[in-house]
Amino acid sequence: MEEISRRHFIKSAGTAGFAIWLGLSAKGNPLMAMDIASANFSPYILIEASGKITIFNTKPEMGQGTLQSFPALIAEELEVSMDQVTIKQSNGEKAFGGGQSAGGSASIRTNYLPMRKVGAAAKEVLILAAAEIWGVDAAECYAENGTVIHSASKKMLPYGKLIEEASKIELPKNPKLKDPKDFKILGKTTKRQDIPLKTNGTAGFGIDVKVPDMLYAVVERSPVFGATLKSYDATAVLKIAGIKKVGPIERIVGKYKYTGIAIIGNSYWTVSQARKKLKVVWENNGHETFNTVDYENHLRKLAAEPGITGKNIGSVETMQISPENTFEAFYETPIVAHHPLEPMNCTAHVKGDKLEIWTSTQVASAMTGSGPNDLPKQVGFAPENVKLNNQFIGGGFGRRLYFDYIVEAVNVAKLVDVPVKLIWSREDTTTQGPFRPMTFSKLSAGFSADGKLSTFQHKVISPSYFESMQANYDRTKVDTIMMEGIAEQAYEIPNLKTTYVRADLHIPIAAWRSVTSSTLAFAHEGFIDELAYKAKKDPMEFRLELLSKPSDTKKVLLKLKEVSNWEQKLPQGKGRGVAVWDFFAGLAGQIVEVTHHPDKTISIDKVIAVIDLGAVVNEDNVKNQVEGAIIMALGAATKPGITFKDGKTVEQNFYDNPMVRINEAPVVEVHILADGGKVKGVGEPGLPPFAPALANAIFAASGTRFRKMPFELKTEG
Repeated sequence: MEEISRRHFIKSAGTAGFAIWLGLSAKGNPLMAMDIASANFSPYILIEASGKITIFNTKPEMGQGTLQSFPALIAEELEVSMDQVTIKQSNGEKAFGGGQSAGGSASIRTNYLPMRKVGAAAKEVLILAAAEIWGVDAAECYAENGTVIHSASKKMLPYGKLIEEASKIELPKNPKLKDPKDFKILGKTTKRQDIPLKTNGTAGFGIDVKVPDMLYAVVERSPVFGATLKSYDATAVLKIAGIKKVGPIERIVGKYKYTGIAIIGNSYWTVSQARKKLKVVWENNGHETFNTVDYENHLRKLAAEPGITGKNIGSVETMQISPENTFEAFYETPIVAHHPLEPMNCTAHVKGDKLEIWTSTQVASAMTGSGPNDLPKQVGFAPENVKLNNQFIGGGFGRRLYFDYIVEAVNVAKLVDVPVKLIWSREDTTTQGPFRPMTFSKLSAGFSADGKLSTFQHKVISPSYFESMQANYDRTKVDTIMMEGIAEQAYEIPNLKTTYVRADLHIPIAAWRSVTSSTLAFAHEGFIDELAYKAKKDPMEFRLELLSKPSDTKKVLLKLKEVSNWEQKLPQGKGRGVAVWDFFAGLAGQIVEVTHHPDKTISIDKVIAVIDLGAVVNEDNVKNQVEGAIIMALGAATKPGITFKDGKTVEQNFYDNPMVRINEAPVVEVHILADGGKVKGVGEPGLPPFAPALANAIFAASGTRFRKMPFELKTEG
């Protein structure tokens, strides 16, 4: 992975000879320039007279494959193979704007057409240039493998020989895009350029960074959330050979500000050992009594509150439903940690009024931007004086959407005049948050006299994500993230009401892979399954009966029914469960097949997943992402979550907050729907359906219904 020179992207870009830049204007139209330092556009393609073609990737690579998939959109229309291009990673440069981020499964679904348009416009102007040189009609020419060919004479000109003539031609605003049947890259399995690097150990992650004269740092933080620094004694620490500096620094995460004590020295081992000798006194401010048991009971009591209405369709409150036709359930999900395998880290160098950082972040543009919550505003540097060197990300999952660890590292670097690498330990990464919030759901439904589902209510009880991120959040409004998806499912229910009950919490919370859908889908689709059994109907058929109109959800369920042989009866002790979830990031459904053994243990035999994408860039990458999401969902569903006692995080590391191991990974079969409809995301939609599908399968096999995560793969009956 090559990085772009920070210096204005002038036409030479560190190379010799004539070159042209092609990209999108601020209005989203294709634009071309010879010197982009003076052009107001995002330069995605650089074609040099030497024949070198560079495509710029603005989406941070965290294993989801954007280093290959984002440039592939351009390369497909430009008629070059991935082997013919050099891919360079952007680093928050102003020319690329504020979209240099990866999150919400948005990289492809929001750029599928715009980036193809860039490639198509570039190809079209190169064909026009060749036609002008040959004195022929452009319709007689076509492009292939980085070359324009004249059909009749078979004359050929490589792109590098056309750029001078092309620079005289206006780039078309609405170029013709290829018919998907003619794709050579998109929809195929294409080798990713980052995989060999990650396999042979040459890939550079944030934690691998080494720069001249670099020191190392750790930060001692209060184990009690909400505590403030009272005093510290670094006498013993400063006597240790190799220790250079000790001092207080600030960390900012959302609305929260924390003071920690930085220890800077000549090696990570030195500062880690010195940390044990630091004496700190914290003022707990009453938060030392906080614990998970009491907080769970608090949320259960809040379920009696009316809450704030999110959506109200029909007349739930006035419907006359007989008591025997009503049904209620209560679902609970725990706090969980993000657990990226690469712990939080950042190397920073403060040089007067200039700042250079080396790190792994999902939000590159926020590092060099000028928004209200961007890094420059939080650390006191002008945006133009901040240089980012973004590295491969060793696990994002939403955790690296937040840059508290970068703010902390910059503040550490202010204490010395050389670069400093701040590293969080695994314990820091596990215990310090921000976390996925605890989310409880109270659900109720009613059937009409003829057995049709008539009313459905979903009340969410949880702390507020927006309140955690914004100090001035209006508590009288619904937190839409905490209500994500529950009113947008395609089920045709005439009377539907969603409500939100906000719960106080002084611990920072954040988006976790698939955000709140990772918790709400478990409750929503688990309850739909319970209603199917209440109505004495097959769970698949019950869902399909709620989908009389054509919809993508119905399409996914029908595909699941087909590929799973749903109607085939299973042997005694085996069971299937189904779930489907549609939310902002995309749509997927899953069927989980389990065996209930005589010793009451449950084993997962198979997971069948269907993801609806509209269009595919790399089939193999899609399957990898869905498989990874399922494994992550399995961990959240069956492994211990994060708990608190005496105001502190109880779980410390993988030994007491484990991840799924390879021997626990189920067989996963992935089916992709790509019929040319709305383009949807890949990285997150595979996660929400798993937990409810697993719980529903366990019920089908054993009769035991789980309404609380995590649940053990063992039943009582």
